[in-house]
Amino acid sequence: MANRWLRPEVYPLFAAVGVAVGICGLQLVRNICMNPEVRVSKENRAAGVLDNFAEGEKYAEHFVRKYVRNRAPEIMPTINNFFTDPK
Repeated sequence: MANRWLRPEVYPLFAAVGVAVGICGLQLVRNICMNPEVRVSKENRAAGVLDNFAEGEKYAEHFVRKYVRNRAPEIMPTINNFFTDPK
């Protein structure tokens, strides 16, 4: 009965679902730990609405956005150049 679910055809599905769950988990941890609008402790929640623009800017401008900002919006630039640039 256990062998029915562990066929080799199912491994890519397990990998894709595992990656998706991992990405969701990382985003959840990032929001709970780093988001300036999420307050877990009781003393932070009692502070109410804070005008912490610098902390919000630091959260919004993370390293991935800084890395991607000055790059061309291409997934595979070498293949795109091969098929579009005349030689």
